[in-house]
Amino acid sequence: MNTPTLSPPALGPRPAAMEHAATVAPTTRPALAPTVATPRPGSLRLLAQRWVKAAVPPLLGMALLVLVWAGIAMATDHRIPGPAATWEQALKLFSDPFYSNGPNDQGVGWNVLASLERVAIGFGLAALVGIPAGFVIGRFKFLAQMFNPIISLLKPVSPLAWLPIGLLVFKGANPAAIWTIFICSIWPMVINTAIGVQRVPQDYMNVARVLNLSEWKIATKILLPSVLPYMLTGVRLAVGTAWLVIVAAEMLTGGVGIGFWVWDEWNNLNVMNIIIAIGVIGVVGLALELLLVQVAKAFTYEEVKS
Repeated sequence: MNTPTLSPPALGPRPAAMEHAATVAPTTRPALAPTVATPRPGSLRLLAQRWVKAAVPPLLGMALLVLVWAGIAMATDHRIPGPAATWEQALKLFSDPFYSNGPNDQGVGWNVLASLERVAIGFGLAALVGIPAGFVIGRFKFLAQMFNPIISLLKPVSPLAWLPIGLLVFKGANPAAIWTIFICSIWPMVINTAIGVQRVPQDYMNVARVLNLSEWKIATKILLPSVLPYMLTGVRLAVGTAWLVIVAAEMLTGGVGIGFWVWDEWNNLNVMNIIIAIGVIGVVGLALELLLVQVAKAFTYEEVKS
């Protein structure tokens, strides 16, 4: 019996569309160009409004100060120099701020650096003594009752009243000025640190007592993080006081320094340089304040206002 063999069906001719599709090479999809985020016009407008609101009030204040200054100069027949003449003199002074023609004739840069050096030493010593003293006074009620009358008695004393004591003890103008900065800068740090310790929640101290923590762990793990905002506020107040005191102290002790430079220019009847020195003192004090504000923002979680 012969079995039939199956043969494949005959294929008809391929359609023309299929022939055309077979001969065309596959095409690749075009790469998408990277998109760059462009700020929206609304956000740019809001940013510009914020800049205007932040910049206009200080600029108006400075413009008002210059106008009042110019009016006073005209009213005094320019015995007090006006803004334009003072600006020209300032450009001459700051063209070479670090010249040195002897101990009593040095540029404004050397005088500012000498004052900052005294402030750094006196302020640093005050911080080393005042901050630990504030911790101890705030931590123990007996010590607070013991030292509060002494602090209340000595804190209102004028800074310059301490200068003769420094001259008597240290026998030198430079250490006497540093002593004056020290004794006047220590009180804000002691008081603010002690207040911060006293305001630590009692629950924290109860937990420390239950855990039987040592005084060192209480100070470093509980008190320090809580007291830091108060302590930095005391530091800001102290550095402002130190910068005020050094100018007055240098006027009396002499030597190189911004205070001595002001007094020396007064002896030379150079009012224009005195006005420039006042501006330099203000700018340096503002820079110190802004620096400490940034430090406070870096180490605390609370909003710090300048």
